[in-house]
Amino acid sequence: MSKVAFLLAAQFEDSEMKVPYDAVKGAGHEADIIGLKKGETLKGKKGEASYTTDKAITEVKAADYDAVVIPGGSSPEGLRSSADILKFVKEADSGGKPVAAICHGPQILISAGLLKGRTITSYPPLKDDMVNAGANFKDEEVVVDGNYITSRTPKDEPAFVRELLQALQVKVNQ
Repeated sequence: MSKVAFLLAAQFEDSEMKVPYDAVKGAGHEADIIGLKKGETLKGKKGEASYTTDKAITEVKAADYDAVVIPGGSSPEGLRSSADILKFVKEADSGGKPVAAICHGPQILISAGLLKGRTITSYPPLKDDMVNAGANFKDEEVVVDGNYITSRTPKDEPAFVRELLQALQVKVNQ
């Protein structure tokens, strides 16, 4: 089975972490919650979910994972200034690993300089930011472009999870 890194900071969108995390684990994959510090308790912005980081970003390498998931909410804003987070995402991308980002998650892809020429979606008010970073923006429930899987909002979680699990299955079969 695959090993998936969930990049998380406080004030994440509760369901955008919970739904894919539960689906990944429920499908038999391993999942690590990676934050800026190990053992930190992070609460969702609605107070419906809380997670403790398994590892600090400084302790991990993208090569140790088969995919990366970036939940939305305010979490990406709290992570995007971390050089270690950006390095991790760049290494995952250059390794062709699935990078799944929902809602505000693609903000990390902007900061990592990874959107030029890519087709993605995100929380619709971020469209200008995505376009200015060189992306082709589509207002659709899920957009898959190579190893990128992106979605807009919690209502798109079923499509986001479907594409994420499909990408993980492809990794398992390789």
